[in-house]
Amino acid sequence: MKTYRTIQGDTWDSIAFSVAGKESFMVQLMNANPDYAEVVIFPAGVLLQVPDIPVERASTLPPWRQEDGS
Repeated sequence: MKTYRTIQGDTWDSIAFSVAGKESFMVQLMNANPDYAEVVIFPAGVLLQVPDIPVERASTLPPWRQEDGS
């Protein structure tokens, strides 16, 4: 698991976008850091655990070109 050290003014969604490229990753971040779940705006220097970022399959390929995982 990786870590992220906050800077003054960080929020869950801004951290999620910084580390994963999408705000929706904030749910996984919050679950990995329950002691800070109530924090809205972080001070500088808080060390957060960053869970592995799931790799999403590209949906731009037609179905017959996509791997089915079998």
